Amino acid sequence: MRLLLIRHGQTIDNVHGAIGTVVPGPGLTELGLEQAAAVPAALEGESIDAIVVSSMLRTHLTAQPLADKLGLRPIIMDGLREITAGDLEGRTDEESIRTYMSTIFSWWHDFSARIPGGENGTEFHARYDGAIANIADRYGDGTVAVFSHGAAIRTWASWSSRNIDAEFSKGQHLENTGIVVLEGSPATGWLATSWQGTPVGGLALEDISAPDPTGEPIR
Repeated sequence: MRLLLIRHGQTIDNVHGAIGTVVPGPGLTELGLEQAAAVPAALEGESIDAIVVSSMLRTHLTAQPLADKLGLRPIIMDGLREITAGDLEGRTDEESIRTYMSTIFSWWHDFSARIPGGENGTEFHARYDGAIANIADRYGDGTVAVFSHGAAIRTWASWSSRNIDAEFSKGQHLENTGIVVLEGSPATGWLATSWQGTPVGGLALEDISAPDPTGEPIR
């Protein structure tokens, strides 16, 4: 099957550089709504069988223009939500952001590492894998647009893809409405065929002033 893993549009947390993972979370900024509006044209060449969103409001709002165009009702899967920040929720300081992101990337070699008060790698990958397996069971060889989150997409896609390693994923942007495309299945494995880190509507829809920690490369 073909998975289009689409990051949500901009939120106020992205603007402030805050770690925001509590459901349902904030909606989209004005720029975020513009980014969402650009998604249907960007996916014009895709034959999309279904739209799936997480339990967080920002994915619903980002998916809505595509759903309206295609006449599809988005399916909600809680397992696709952002990686839980626990004690770091809402924090904007450099130390908290470094702890959050470095713990996530440590899962390449240690799934037991836990974000303080939040998830460890085993817990995150179990729920995200479960959601993807559910999608695969429903849609087989189809193409599914999956609206999810910056850290979650970067982590699951890079760990699950046979052709991506930790260093590649650390160095990649995934700006709001950036898309990672995977092909394969839970049974046969996944290959990443595209990593578009910039907004689908082009650089005019990128907010270079926003700290947006889950969308930036790890230095």
